[in-house]
Amino acid sequence: MDREEGKAAQSLPNLGATLANSGDDCAWCAVTEFLGQVPLLQCLPGSSIRRIADAVQLKHYESGDYIAREGEPVDGLCIILDGQAEVSAPANTEEENRPDYVLNKYDYFGYGTNSSVHQVNVTAVTKLTCFVLPSQYGHLLQTKTIWNAEEAPENHSLLEQILHLEKLEVDIFRGLTLPEAPQFRQVFGGQLIGQALAAASKTVDCLKLVHSLHAIFLIAGDNNMPIIYQVNRERDGTSFATRKVEAKQKGLVIFTLIVSFQKEELGFEHQAAIMPAVPPPEQLLNMEEIRERRLTDPRFPMQYRNLAAKKKFVPWPIEMRFCQDSGSQHKPSLYYWFKARGKLSDDPALHRCVVAYASDLLYSGVSLNPHRERGLKTYSLSLDHSMWFHKPVKADDWLLYVIDSPSAHGGRGFVTGRMFNRQGELVVSLTQEALIRRAKTPGQTPRPKL
Repeated sequence: MDREEGKAAQSLPNLGATLANSGDDCAWCAVTEFLGQVPLLQCLPGSSIRRIADAVQLKHYESGDYIAREGEPVDGLCIILDGQAEVSAPANTEEENRPDYVLNKYDYFGYGTNSSVHQVNVTAVTKLTCFVLPSQYGHLLQTKTIWNAEEAPENHSLLEQILHLEKLEVDIFRGLTLPEAPQFRQVFGGQLIGQALAAASKTVDCLKLVHSLHAIFLIAGDNNMPIIYQVNRERDGTSFATRKVEAKQKGLVIFTLIVSFQKEELGFEHQAAIMPAVPPPEQLLNMEEIRERRLTDPRFPMQYRNLAAKKKFVPWPIEMRFCQDSGSQHKPSLYYWFKARGKLSDDPALHRCVVAYASDLLYSGVSLNPHRERGLKTYSLSLDHSMWFHKPVKADDWLLYVIDSPSAHGGRGFVTGRMFNRQGELVVSLTQEALIRRAKTPGQTPRPKL
């Protein structure tokens, strides 16, 4: 064997198939976890990373071996597992313009070249082990969205489209407020939480899922402008990873999010919280049905019904079914079932982002319930928002949202929330504090800005 070709010819066959045949699920998970820490791959759907883990091959090289030669065909994407390699510019390049650099663990090459041949030499500096994704599997690196490899976003729920981000650079994403999404005076807080969480989720390996998040709302966002999400990698550990996300418009940070991710593990378990006894969602009306009844109910004044009928109604991407009648609207509590409308891709990270989006709907308003009176106009704005995910969630199945407001004082309302699945399991706990004020009337002295 030509020493310059190293031990590439001794590469193992399809690594995923080898592990599958041996029944070594732990080894296959280790490959998946490793690939999920490669920045190039982190933005892919989790299903794509698992398919790549099935397809990669393992190759070994000795120090001094050529891994790739200038002018020779590209074998595929090569990711360094262990050791170091050196990249050298072509020999005909001027000496001062020949920047050689070293590749380390998680670095890669052979993907994104402008032709089918290498433009540089790559040589092993030490003993080197690499994962190689053969060229015939290159399509696995090209996906329709960050959540789904094969299907276009228009085939999925509006919420999945809202939570789709454009990757601009490693750790930098762009999100939009879609025209068909519900419009509020400013960017909806749940959209900021959900999109920022989506950005953070696309910088950790797919085996780690969010278990807690803490958000701070700083400046009201503009619905007509893109939002840039900058992710900072605060910590990567074996079991946990931490990310900080800043959402920016016009160069200003309008929102920050701290997220902690954890790899699933077994541990102690108990649940003291009990799901309230409420009717199942099938026995309750959704928002559209409630609106239709109000438009046709003769007990409502005709003028009210006419005005309501003329007002444009845009269904929310979350279907909601309220457990309490209008007589309880002055209580500092609210219970309702909710789930995402339409089809969601089967990605656990997406389902948690959807729940995060939905968590801010009607949440802080519960702290205003005891103070509602005829003619009262109020102004509210979320200040901070925290969530803890206790168990896996399916956002396209019914979840019961139990909201209580134990306190309001000093222009701030405080709310707590719990989410249960249909089996009565507590899956999410939440808290939020919001600014709640009487709206200004004409001629009133302006209040200081927040």
